[in-house]
Amino acid sequence: MKLPKRLLTQSALIFAARLFGAGLIFVAQAAIARVWGSEILGEYLLIMATINLVAMVIPLGFNPIGTYFTADYSAKKDGAMLWKFLLRSYGHITVVGLLFAVFGKSVVGLLGVPGEVVSEIWLPVALMAVATAIIFVNSALLVGLRRPIAGFFSEVLFRPILVISSFAIVALFLEGPDVLGSMIWILSLGYLIVAFFQLSMVVSSARSVPHDIPSKPADTKRWWKFAGPWVIIALATEFFFDIDLVLLAGQLDRQELAIFGICARIFSLMSFGVAAVYAVTLPDMFEAEAKNDRAGFHRKIGDANLVASGIALALVIVVAIGGQFLLRIFGSEFVAGTWPLVLMCGALLVRSVFGPATVVLSVHDRPYASLPAVAFGLASLVLLNLWLVPLFGLMGAAAAALSAITLWSAGLWVTAWKVAGVDVSIMSRLRDRSGTKIQEASLPSV
Repeated sequence: MKLPKRLLTQSALIFAARLFGAGLIFVAQAAIARVWGSEILGEYLLIMATINLVAMVIPLGFNPIGTYFTADYSAKKDGAMLWKFLLRSYGHITVVGLLFAVFGKSVVGLLGVPGEVVSEIWLPVALMAVATAIIFVNSALLVGLRRPIAGFFSEVLFRPILVISSFAIVALFLEGPDVLGSMIWILSLGYLIVAFFQLSMVVSSARSVPHDIPSKPADTKRWWKFAGPWVIIALATEFFFDIDLVLLAGQLDRQELAIFGICARIFSLMSFGVAAVYAVTLPDMFEAEAKNDRAGFHRKIGDANLVASGIALALVIVVAIGGQFLLRIFGSEFVAGTWPLVLMCGALLVRSVFGPATVVLSVHDRPYASLPAVAFGLASLVLLNLWLVPLFGLMGAAAAALSAITLWSAGLWVTAWKVAGVDVSIMSRLRDRSGTKIQEASLPSV
């Protein structure tokens, strides 16, 4: 099966499963808003955002680079080094997760409003963060081992089932001020079970990788060279709106925060459809690189950009037409998020058009080159929030997010052009309609 067709087939399958799971999540969140109120929903979204951010940090960057190295070692048939990487990844979760559970409460308390909410139910939050960290690593490794569906199943299926089940149990059998804490307890225990089940799939897949290369010392320096910048990159890209939600907690009231949080969750769903394209492509990119097939490597980037941009444009149109009907499920007050949601989803098209610059920089052994553009994007988000949110409320928050993502995406594209000599944007693919030759570009002098 040719790559573009496979991209559409596998990413569509993953995205369809994600849509089903998202439907369950939306039902649960709508029920929380209807039964417990929008303020409780706002607290729930803050708790989940904090858990996601902490879980991203616990593996010390070995989760975002997991796909990179497992795909690399699998392509080279270096099973021995793959196992060394696995042991190091889960070792970080064990040590850092334990430290976080014991000492993290005092640190999280420094986050202000989100810290206050999380500190009230610390133990289930800590357990959920560790379970989520395990799943982040599991998913990255399974994608690198050419099992993207197995890699995503916990997020696309089991987490939604656990969310709606935990809410239903608490709503039916418990009442009082501690209902949200009880829900997080049930959710965290269930998620831990899913994490270890998925871990068994990682072990089974890793065993199938041949040991054609003789065992050698762990490539620790190279791992850390990539892990350091990539934990920042992943936080800023995959969890951009979790960071934004925490930042906005002091600027929006709880109802507005709940509306923005729901819009952010819808954006995450849309973003997943685009990310699935690149997840399916990544192992093929590394196989081309391992064979020194530079033209093939660039062609695969171009195909992925073309498919991702088409999906992103379609999703923006769908949200513009049907977003208000989806938001109305949560209550009439949530319709105010319709146009902010459209603005936020516009970022998907921006990211797809500019292409996966961070991946290309990592392949060219320059992962740190991404950091200035990412740092500039986050700094601009903070400043734009301070300027636009007091003036325009939810629309200001959405405009700030879209502007920040556009700035750093453009910055990353220029960086890849200057550092790697590669145009990773969709324009490179459009210049070669046949798809047989993706030309490298050189940045004109100014």
